[in-house]
Amino acid sequence: MSDLTPSTPAKPSHSLSEHVTLSLESYFNVLQDEQISNLHQMVIQQVEKPLIQFVLEKHNNNQTQTAQTLGINRNTLRKKMQQYQLI
Repeated sequence: MSDLTPSTPAKPSHSLSEHVTLSLESYFNVLQDEQISNLHQMVIQQVEKPLIQFVLEKHNNNQTQTAQTLGINRNTLRKKMQQYQLI
């Protein structure tokens, strides 16, 4: 069994995509009629950095295992770690 698989799976109240939708609804409500640009880039950055941090911590900063878990090349992981100032 993987380090990332809970031993007793908890039933989440919402799926990850539902959480994203709820967050976006809240974000749009706060902004009201204000113009939004680069939403895709903002969302990716807001999700990608904590995702990488979380998986790195689960694998005790082992970049090879982290890259495998994320399904990306280790060099891509290092590039993203530099981008998000994680190294």
